[in-house]
Amino acid sequence: MDEIKTIENEELKPSNFIHDFIDEDLESGVYPYVQTRFPPEPNGYLHIGHAKAICIDFGTAEKYGGKCNLRLDDTNPTKEDVEYVDAITEDIAWLGFTPDNIYFASDYFDFIYECAVKLIEKGLAYVCDLTPEQMREYRGTLTEAGKESPYRNRSIEENLDLFRRMTEGEFENGARVLRAKIDMASSNLNMRDPIIYRIMKVSHHRTGDKWCVYPMYDFAHPLSDAKEGVTHSLCSLEFENHRPLYNWFLQALEIPMPPRQIEFARMNVNYTLTSKRKCLKLVEDNLVSGWDDPRMATLCGMRRRGYPAEAVRNFVEKIGVSKAHSVIDYALLESCVRDYLNIEADRAMAVLRPLKIVIDNYPADLIEEIEVDINPNKPELGKKKVTFSNELFIEQDDFMLDPPGKYFRLCPAKEVRLKGAYYIKYASHETDEKGNITVVHCTYDPESRGGETPDGRKVKGTLHWVNARDCATATVRLYDRLFVVENPSDEEGVSSFADNLNPESLTVLENCKIDADLKNAKVGDTFQFMRQGYFCIDKDSSEDNLIINRTVALKDSFTKK
Repeated sequence: MDEIKTIENEELKPSNFIHDFIDEDLESGVYPYVQTRFPPEPNGYLHIGHAKAICIDFGTAEKYGGKCNLRLDDTNPTKEDVEYVDAITEDIAWLGFTPDNIYFASDYFDFIYECAVKLIEKGLAYVCDLTPEQMREYRGTLTEAGKESPYRNRSIEENLDLFRRMTEGEFENGARVLRAKIDMASSNLNMRDPIIYRIMKVSHHRTGDKWCVYPMYDFAHPLSDAKEGVTHSLCSLEFENHRPLYNWFLQALEIPMPPRQIEFARMNVNYTLTSKRKCLKLVEDNLVSGWDDPRMATLCGMRRRGYPAEAVRNFVEKIGVSKAHSVIDYALLESCVRDYLNIEADRAMAVLRPLKIVIDNYPADLIEEIEVDINPNKPELGKKKVTFSNELFIEQDDFMLDPPGKYFRLCPAKEVRLKGAYYIKYASHETDEKGNITVVHCTYDPESRGGETPDGRKVKGTLHWVNARDCATATVRLYDRLFVVENPSDEEGVSSFADNLNPESLTVLENCKIDADLKNAKVGDTFQFMRQGYFCIDKDSSEDNLIINRTVALKDSFTKK
């Protein structure tokens, strides 16, 4: 296997060999237009790896003025569900793409079945009675050729009769399969008489009980592409060894203008898990709250966490398209999120671990309005007003009685500035019966509003705050990476998942204090909380209980931890 290395920000050199191939095809006249498709199986939720495929499929069609269809590969009804179909279409729309058409592989079941019959009639397919165990034994190994099935030379008439009877439900599941007749001595195991139809007496979510035989993916895929008029079938690198089989079916069935399959490297991001089977185990064993848990690498999880679709697309674009195996540093994804939200997110003040401040010499009946930027990167948005009184909340970490050196926040020896407001100094404090500080009393300089003083003195510490008189209360969920190992996919079993979970992947803070105007925020609204990071309103919020998710911290602290 090729050496795997981690791609970091400074190493990125976006490239796109796929477009080079397409340019050659168009110039040589192989294809008069470009048409692609995104063909997920509706058996789970899309993840960050699918985002790359979506951007490649839809982006390629867009570049060449062509079409890109969404085709749900629903050839295995035992694992598929309408829930996943709906989730897939929602995720694609969220990423900013609109399919030209939405199809299902099941739309082509009649056509695919006719193709199977045509192969039988041409002597290129046969019904096989070997058990799965026997078939594995006959298949051979990478170094040893396979053995031909004793049923390989059945007559065309017998094969047609048996396949018809399979279709009519005469035989039980697993009793017989239809196989392509290719080459049992091929060095490519995929070419050793692969199964193209199996008996599966299962109701289909779209076709009901019409069928009790279903095509295998490797057979349905090229024929669905051909039926739709796809010119370039773009897929991930694990299908490279399947390309000879893809081409064999198209050639054997004499498909005009056959599609061209081009493979690209999958997106592998460290500290994430994208295997549908393993993600399902996380959900089923309640190690996460669901497929849309904001710690999951699913697109719905990232959306709920507050990742902007534009940032995800920028991430994919930065990585580029190649055939090299690589692992992308999760910090790059977070960096793309920060870069986007730094420009787009409105600013607000929030105190996550509140400590009450009382300004003793500030008039108790006075409420001032202080203007702050809605977004300093968008001056056209202007300013908003926040209220200021003698009772405020600051962060617990922003006050220490006996601080270490180079501590520039509130303490007995230092004066600090309240963001957009006044300078304050420590006066005294109150404690509870356990000795915990509950209230800090301060004095303020009435001539220091806005950070300017008549004597020109400056302070190093600036603290964010909220007005205790009218602030809103919220529950804040601080999310971090779900795993502490770089490649959790290497770990087998749920116990290993549990062993490698990051114990700090979710911290829930109750009774957080936030700007009063956030009471009216809507689900999905995103903000930068000054000095804290980027946050969004979670779908679990209600009128009486505002729940806010941390999308990403202002800086990456995971590596340091």
